Amino acid sequence: MTHLIEPPRADDAVSLGPLQLKVWLQTYPCADAGIDETWIREHRGSAATTEGIAQWREFIEAAGRQPDLLFCRVVRSGTEIVGFLCGRRDEVVTLGPMYLLDEAQGRGIGGRLMGEFLTWAGSAPMRLWVTDYNERAIRFYQRYGFEATGERELWRGKLPNIRMVRDTPSNAAPAEPV
Repeated sequence: MTHLIEPPRADDAVSLGPLQLKVWLQTYPCADAGIDETWIREHRGSAATTEGIAQWREFIEAAGRQPDLLFCRVVRSGTEIVGFLCGRRDEVVTLGPMYLLDEAQGRGIGGRLMGEFLTWAGSAPMRLWVTDYNERAIRFYQRYGFEATGERELWRGKLPNIRMVRDTPSNAAPAEPV
């Protein structure tokens, strides 16, 4: 199946919130951290509500108006959206969120998404948060020159995240398919 990466349309908002919740349910359950389906639905379920979908629509429309400040790409497999990557430019570039459904991983799609994001970001310093037990994502970001800073946060008092940064492209590995 061919995967198309492109900027989202406003009507894609109805897919992005539910997709975000589905990816969280696939990715983040962890008994050691006390993260289960109930906790995820309580803290991320709003992404799939009317309000969450409206927020996605606002972001998509803003990214269309300000493509130098806001980045968003979706991954389509046929008519279904199977992933996305968003970011914003302030004093530094912030990457996130970035998600792919399990069935879309391991096919080089994440590398293609990252390539588009890095081209958009240019030479600006970059940062992101990643869940500390999501080792696959940490290794992925490390391949693109991101390094852990030691800064930590507990999102909503429970989900353990670490900060990763990429200072300049000169110290980063070349983009390669994942």
